[in-house]
Amino acid sequence: MIDHLLVGLTRFLVGGRPEWIGSQPTTRQRIYFANHGSHLDTILIWAALPKPLRATTHPVAAADYWGRGKLRRRIAVGLLNSVLVDRSGRAAKDELLEPLEAELRRGHSLVIFPEGTRGQDVLPGPFKSGLYWLARAHPQAELVPVYLGNLARAFPRGAYLPVPISCHVRFGAGMRLEEGEAKEAFLTRARDAVAALA
Repeated sequence: MIDHLLVGLTRFLVGGRPEWIGSQPTTRQRIYFANHGSHLDTILIWAALPKPLRATTHPVAAADYWGRGKLRRRIAVGLLNSVLVDRSGRAAKDELLEPLEAELRRGHSLVIFPEGTRGQDVLPGPFKSGLYWLARAHPQAELVPVYLGNLARAFPRGAYLPVPISCHVRFGAGMRLEEGEAKEAFLTRARDAVAALA
């Protein structure tokens, strides 16, 4: 019930109807990776997925923000099915990625924001290496670029309520880590795939 209300309210305020360009919704395992402009990003992608996919698709969210306070945690974990990760820099790479790897081992999908933090630019900034390590460890998961348009304007830093600006969610064609592809080359190609959807 509450998920229907959240989807309806999100679409009423900022739009965000999905545009599937080069791919279609499917139950196959995927890692959706997107640019990151606001705290609405996770909700918008979640709302854009067909309801049957939401139960097995886990947005990756920052524990220092979404794990702080009962309400935020309830939204992130209880409603959006998120996996919380430690961004403090104290965790080793293996520890940081383990909650994500656990969901992929279950055959579930992820939504990640490889920039690591919110940006204000139209195009995404450089990607951090987590996407590369996940792609290398889980070659069965299809990698799907997602571009979120206008989110930084609709819900800028410091805002308490979103501004009713039309936003969009564009899902691109799936891709994979090529055999022998270097980390930096892959991350550049992945970033370019998101930017091409802008």
